[in-house]
Amino acid sequence: MFVLGIDSSTQSTKAVVVEAERGTVVSEGRSPHPSGTEIDPAVWWRACLEATRQALARSPGGVEAVSVAGQQHGMVALDPDGTPLREALLWNDTRSAPQARELVERHGARNLAERTGVVPVASFTLTKLAWLAENEPWLVERLDRVLLPHDWLSWRLAGRPEWACTDRGDASGTGYFSPTSGEWLPELCREVLKGHTPCLPEVLGPAERAGTAVEPAELSGAVLGPGTGDNMAAALGLGIGPGDVVVSLGTSGTAFAVSEHPVTEETGTVAGFCDATGRYLPLVCTLNAARVLDSTARLLGTDLGGLSELALAASPGAGGLTLVPYLDGERTPDLPLAAGSLTGMRTTNLTPENLARAAVEGMLCGLADGVEALRASGVRVERVLLIGGAAESPAVRAIAPDLFGARVLVPAPGEYVALGAARQAAWVASATSRPPDWSLDCVEHPVTNAEAGAEVRNAYRRARTEVYGV
Repeated sequence: MFVLGIDSSTQSTKAVVVEAERGTVVSEGRSPHPSGTEIDPAVWWRACLEATRQALARSPGGVEAVSVAGQQHGMVALDPDGTPLREALLWNDTRSAPQARELVERHGARNLAERTGVVPVASFTLTKLAWLAENEPWLVERLDRVLLPHDWLSWRLAGRPEWACTDRGDASGTGYFSPTSGEWLPELCREVLKGHTPCLPEVLGPAERAGTAVEPAELSGAVLGPGTGDNMAAALGLGIGPGDVVVSLGTSGTAFAVSEHPVTEETGTVAGFCDATGRYLPLVCTLNAARVLDSTARLLGTDLGGLSELALAASPGAGGLTLVPYLDGERTPDLPLAAGSLTGMRTTNLTPENLARAAVEGMLCGLADGVEALRASGVRVERVLLIGGAAESPAVRAIAPDLFGARVLVPAPGEYVALGAARQAAWVASATSRPPDWSLDCVEHPVTNAEAGAEVRNAYRRARTEVYGV
C-alpha cells in the first residue's frame, strides 16, 4: 500500500509517496511559495497540486490515503461562499503584537496558559483575529469560518464540503483551544471579534477519517486523514518518545518533545501544544534559525558550505564575538520589534571566521535556551534529534552537542514533516490502534567540550541581557 504525505510549509509544498509497511519514500514532489508574512491561500493550493502531481507521476503505484501537515497558526478567514476574505496572515507576521499584549493584560498570563496552553504572542491565530477586528472590521462582518493552513488544504482536497476539520495538534496552536479538554474556546474568538463568532472546524481524533479526497483527480477516492501542524507531523515522522527532544532548524527554530501530560508554563516560553498521537507536545519556538546562517553567508560573500568551513576554523566563543540573532524580531523571548546585535567586537577578533562562528553559536544558543526551558518544565532530555535545512551544516552538527549539553543525533536527510503526514495517512488507512513502526537512521555526534559550551552559553546570556534586558 502507498500513501501520500503533504507538507505545506512557509517556503514550499513538499509531497512524498511512501510505502506504508516500511516507511520507504518512493517518490517526491516540490513546489515553491513566495516569501512574505501574508499570502493568498490559492498559492498554497496551486503548489499543493503541483507537488502532488509530481510525486504521483513518479510513484510505482496509486495511493490509498493522504494527509496534510501545514505551518501552524496561520489565519485563513473565509466568507459564507468559502472565499478567502483577505490574504492569510502567517505565523511570522508580527503586526498583532499589540493585540497579544492587550490579551495578556486583560486576562493574565497564568489564566491564559491554564485555559489554552499558551500565552498569546503575535504568532498565534487568536491575536491575528484581534488585529483583524481592530483594523479591518468590515471583513469581520462577512467572516463565516476560520481555518488553519492545513485545515484549508484538507478542505480543498475534500472538494470544499459544508464542514471542515482539524486535529488537536494544530488546534492547540490557535490560542482558542483547550489542550486539557480537547475543545474549542469560542468565547475567546467572540471576545476579540467584538461579539462575532465564526464557525470553527470539527476536531478529529489522531487516526480518524476526514472523508475522501475529491481533488485533484489523481487522488480521487483516497482516504483523507485529519492532518496536523508541521511540528506535530515532524514528531510523528521521527517517531520520538520519552527522553527525545527534536530541534528543528528551518525558517523558524523549534525545540519540542512528547509528553503524556499537558504542560502549563505561564511565562510563555514553552507552548503547551497537543501532538498528533493523543499525547502532548511542549514546544519552544524562535523566529530566527536557518536564515541567520543564510544572511551571514551572504554578508561574507560565501555559501552555507563556505560559512561552515569558516566557523570550524574559529575557536569556541568566536574570539569574544556574540551574535544575538533577532534579525526578524523574536518570538521567544517575546520581542517582535527587536533587531539582531553583534557584541564584543575588537580589531583583533573581527574576522570572517569568528563572525561565521558567532552566527552558528548565536542561532544554536537561542535553541539551547529552548531545550533548557523544556528541561525546566519537566521534560527528560537524553538525546537531541537535529533536523531541518541548517542541520546539514557540518559546523552546526559539530557545535550543537556542547551547547545543548546532550548527544545529538542527525537523521538521514529527509522531509520529516511530509513523512509524518504520510505516517498519519497510513495509520488512518490501516485502522490500527497505533501508527506503523518505521525505522530511523541517524548519525550520532557526542558532547566533546561541555565546559566550552557552557562558556559560550554564558556569554550569550550576558549579551542578551545587556542589549534586551531579558
